[in-house]
Amino acid sequence: MKKAITILVLTVALGACSQTEKGAAVGGLGGAAVGAAVANDPVEGAVVGGAVGAVAGALIGHASESGKCRYRDRSGRVYIARCPSGY
Repeated sequence: MKKAITILVLTVALGACSQTEKGAAVGGLGGAAVGAAVANDPVEGAVVGGAVGAVAGALIGHASESGKCRYRDRSGRVYIARCPSGY
């Protein structure tokens, strides 16, 4: 039951993120799991795998975005608009 609640909370939390943020989160978690399973030292493997996975996931997620950027105004409201030229 605890696993189901944890998965539900994480899924709902990721629903509000951009593709870059989702990619970083999924890549980091996957990289940490693979790194811990493969390395001789599970902790070091999880740290290195998580870092590499997060960077790779963020790059892949950013590449799949459609030229829209997320902005936050001074009141904290998030809105999506066209990215500046050259971005």
